[in-house]
Amino acid sequence: MNSPLVLIIDDEPDILELLDMTLKRMDLQTRSAKTFASALELLDSQHFDLCLTDMRLPDGDGLAVVRHIQQHCPNTPVAMITAYGSLDTAICALKAGAFDFLTKPVDLTRLRELVASALRLRQPAPLAAEQHPDDPILGVSPPIVQMRNQIAKLARSQAPLYISGESGSGKELVARRIHALGPRAAAPFVPVNCGAIPSELMESEFFGHRKGSFTGATADKPGLFQAAKGGTLFLDEVADLPMAMQVKMLRAIQEKAVRPLGTQQEETVDIRLLCATHKDLAAEVAEGRFRQDLFYRINVIELSVPPLRKRREDIPLLAGHILQQLASRNDLPCAKLTPACLELLCNYRFPGNVRELENMLERAFTLSEGQQIDSDDILLSGIPAASDSPQTSLSQIDSLEDFLDDIERKAIVQALEETRWNKTAAAKRLGLTFRSLRYRLKKLGLED
Repeated sequence: MNSPLVLIIDDEPDILELLDMTLKRMDLQTRSAKTFASALELLDSQHFDLCLTDMRLPDGDGLAVVRHIQQHCPNTPVAMITAYGSLDTAICALKAGAFDFLTKPVDLTRLRELVASALRLRQPAPLAAEQHPDDPILGVSPPIVQMRNQIAKLARSQAPLYISGESGSGKELVARRIHALGPRAAAPFVPVNCGAIPSELMESEFFGHRKGSFTGATADKPGLFQAAKGGTLFLDEVADLPMAMQVKMLRAIQEKAVRPLGTQQEETVDIRLLCATHKDLAAEVAEGRFRQDLFYRINVIELSVPPLRKRREDIPLLAGHILQQLASRNDLPCAKLTPACLELLCNYRFPGNVRELENMLERAFTLSEGQQIDSDDILLSGIPAASDSPQTSLSQIDSLEDFLDDIERKAIVQALEETRWNKTAAAKRLGLTFRSLRYRLKKLGLED
């Protein structure tokens, strides 16, 4: 295979020479252009594996270069070079389709990392409309086909990505797929539930600490940013970050550097940032609970994960896959859904989305007799099937106290599932003290 070919577009001789020398030391071939017009001639005459372009050109700007490459050379990654402090310009470039950006003065270590990452994208983006064997996102519905194509495209970028969607819709699965398809696939994928970390430990957990920096710090410890070095950091439930931590997170994202507790020195971090929450983040900003500037930084590109009720035609495929997994896990024959049961599931609204379907089928699989699951087995789980309301009616139970206990039990279980059974985080979400939650768990028979 020939050495990769890189196009450098800049009208400053010193920058051109620096970039050219650095890339040639990486055994890369280069071509140079000082104007927008000459860059277009080169782009139209030969294929480039990467393009580095300055934002300001004598006869145009770098955004025009990005748009031209997106339209005519979509498999060529393009990185923008901007003046120091011009982060807004860089974000505009990312929104336009740039792979990544560099700031002047150019940091050579950062340049080499960017180039190495971009060149891992030399293969064309896969056509993602069809289900691939290694794709964990199951479905053939139009919303899933559209999302699968978006994922394939977004995986080739380094832009911060905000994944929106309801609880249980599969946001982490989407984040993992983006990581797996991108140039960072061989590096770590580090998922973090922001609502599950006590606020007093957040800075240490995210940025690390040095030995002796606080009571109990008996050794140096890298943070989650350092753990994701070269890979992807996925911040789930990012809306749960306290305001003080939002300020520190904003700086880490802007500077691409973190400062561990107990030291004055910053460490550069090369990560791709993916964020998600089931809350309406724009509404959180409007209510003053989430910083607008942080929202602007993490929401460069938004990807919406459809709820299960918007993709009902995927329910049979999902149900069959879940039942196969349950059978394999328990070393039992795979159960089948009766037509009546499948119709019941397809008509259910699923406020808890795919996670609720998984929990529902696991209970039914456990409680059913034989190798068929009927609608009566679904009802045994205590979840109504053909209704938009997830609440149990009073006529189905013996007393008002039982009715209220049932509502409380469902609210607590939902909070625990959303926080991956972290009781501290669940108590916070429910507006309870930890002691009060423990009391209710014991009272309702939910204590371990």
